[in-house]
Amino acid sequence: MNKLMLWVALCCAAPAWATAGAVNTQADTAWVAGRVVRLDAARHKITLDHAPIPSLKMAAMTMPFHMDNTAPWSALKVGDKVRFTVREDNGTLTVQQIEVSP
Repeated sequence: MNKLMLWVALCCAAPAWATAGAVNTQADTAWVAGRVVRLDAARHKITLDHAPIPSLKMAAMTMPFHMDNTAPWSALKVGDKVRFTVREDNGTLTVQQIEVSP
């Protein structure tokens, strides 16, 4: 394979390193199941034990996410089962919507 064909193949494949820092619009609409582990409203952080997030190619894990001032902080408590949507924007994972699951 010549260098040009290799370059085209690599560019078209869009590996994760080529899209790092890009806004992931797919993740905005994908609901993910999780459980609240920690709330830190002062720092706008919520730690969630979450299911896999396929749109971000992320395995299930426990990790902190950013939440803005409009988040329903008072409606959440540690241990709540939740579902949420998340967006990646320049390396920051931000919870867009979150609600307590029944």
